[in-house]
Amino acid sequence: MPASKSKKPKSARLLRCPTCAELVRITDEDFPFCSDRCRKIDLGKWASGVYKISSPVLDPEVLGDLGDMGSHRQGDDRED
Repeated sequence: MPASKSKKPKSARLLRCPTCAELVRITDEDFPFCSDRCRKIDLGKWASGVYKISSPVLDPEVLGDLGDMGSHRQGDDRED
């Protein structure tokens, strides 16, 4: 039971707003942001391409496989 005393309840956990780094509670209305303004700034960064989900594929073997798949699909379309 001593372990439960050292941990804070999840509702009391504080995190930082990803836009301005202000402290935010999980229970706050705009979580994980501190405000609607920071939420919109973040959305604008996604829309303008500042944030990206993944990096380009640079592995030549994977690129070759992807190229083969594209050629195969085009060949299938021509047969129909």
